[in-house]
Amino acid sequence: MNAVIIGANGGIGKALADALVEEDASVHRLARPECDILDEASLAVAAAGAGTPDLVVVATGLLHEGEHGPEKAIRDLDPDWLARQYAVNAIGPALVAKHFLPIMPRAGRSVFAVLSARVGSISDNRLGGWYGYRASKAALNQLVRTLSIEDKRRNDRSIVVALHPGTVDTKLSRPFQQSGRDIFRPDRAAVQLLDVLDGLKPQDSGKIIAWDGTEIAP
Repeated sequence: MNAVIIGANGGIGKALADALVEEDASVHRLARPECDILDEASLAVAAAGAGTPDLVVVATGLLHEGEHGPEKAIRDLDPDWLARQYAVNAIGPALVAKHFLPIMPRAGRSVFAVLSARVGSISDNRLGGWYGYRASKAALNQLVRTLSIEDKRRNDRSIVVALHPGTVDTKLSRPFQQSGRDIFRPDRAAVQLLDVLDGLKPQDSGKIIAWDGTEIAP
């Protein structure tokens, strides 16, 4: 297997790359500053040196940064922070797809996966709040669906999916972890996600799949 992990210096990204190496995969670890999902030129350079990957995982995401975190109410909405979340959580992965899907195999099974979140499900939203994160992940899920339709015309066995890893003990989730909820170590989360990826079929393309293999409604 020839795999590319975007965001390979993050908690889940590093664990995914390490787990793939243990499975004797050839792994391209891409991360800032050399490869920045918001710098399209760097993505083009990275794609040019990645060969023909049959697995690409975008393991990036933004939930909090500096003084900014998930909004609890509409009074907390800030246009710059909303735009930042959309840039990292939706636009960046879309740009990765723009440059990496065309270099993936044109025949046979291939998988392009992005890390999303259950809170991006519109139908599953029962608590409100977290406006920017919810909306940007919902946008990401829609992008995945749209990309999956187009990529079927290039390779009818390609799989483009969004993955919900659950709550993983990383910098992203640490300030918001709740007692009593399952919290996975990054190495365990990586194995769970790779198990899900291994079991995907072409008809799963466009879906949002949780760490336990269940489908999440949009």
